[in-house]
Amino acid sequence: MMICKKTKLQNDIIEIGKRMSIRNYTPGYSGNISVKHGNNIIITTSGSSNGYLTKNDFVEIDYNGTPINSRKKPSSEKLLHIEFYKQRPEFNAIIHVHPAGLSAFASANKDLLKPIMAENVFYFGGIPLAEYGLPSSNTLVENTSKYFKDYDAILMANHGVIIGSKTLEDAYQKLEIAEEYAKTVIYTKILGGAKELSQEDANNILALRNN
Repeated sequence: MMICKKTKLQNDIIEIGKRMSIRNYTPGYSGNISVKHGNNIIITTSGSSNGYLTKNDFVEIDYNGTPINSRKKPSSEKLLHIEFYKQRPEFNAIIHVHPAGLSAFASANKDLLKPIMAENVFYFGGIPLAEYGLPSSNTLVENTSKYFKDYDAILMANHGVIIGSKTLEDAYQKLEIAEEYAKTVIYTKILGGAKELSQEDANNILALRNN
């Protein structure tokens, strides 16, 4: 039996939410997920738990953040998602969560821009750190959106990470890569610190994107 596109998108979010929960990327009520639906956005509701989403945990909003034919309250970070979509119209999905490794860097106010692992350079170029802004505030949107045009993943100081991509699956896969990278960098400190790639090596890795 055919299912409508909206239901398919909701089912995809439910599946990704479960996968993130299994990996403890989105504990409790933390984090939010959105996808584009036509000229609108489907986003998780305020207070929902990404690991236990049901069809009742979504609301469709317009680009002003106004719910479409619904009294449900969208995620408090809706404006952050909207701004990311506005600046990166090629993106169709956004994940904002608080996995331990990436959140550790965010809480230590440290970025992940240094070229240490080839995968991180290839997929992200680097992961910058946005200055702190109160969650759900305009300040958070202003501070974080400075990086939207140039980066697919951004750490938010004392908060978490936001990742955008063309598909929800790709956003999730990049979240896995970013989180394992953060943990690897932390582990290298036990061994005396990571050895950075040269700028030439980093440029050669970035050039592989065009192959």
